[in-house]
Amino acid sequence: MKCYDCMEESKDTDATSVCIICGKGLCAEHTKVLELPVSVGMPPNVKRLPKGFPRHMCNYCLENTIVDGFD
Repeated sequence: MKCYDCMEESKDTDATSVCIICGKGLCAEHTKVLELPVSVGMPPNVKRLPKGFPRHMCNYCLENTIVDGFD
């Protein structure tokens, strides 16, 4: 699979990840990693783990998800 964003820039780069929102292939340069917090346990004994789950997103989806989701 090739990086979709690189193809738009007329480059030929292999994809290293996939955007979790739109599914397009992305190279390391075009991937943005968003760490989602992870909690375990049942209330009232819920603990947040020190490391979250890394989620790979493209710039377009990251900008629109954050803007639309937190306005």
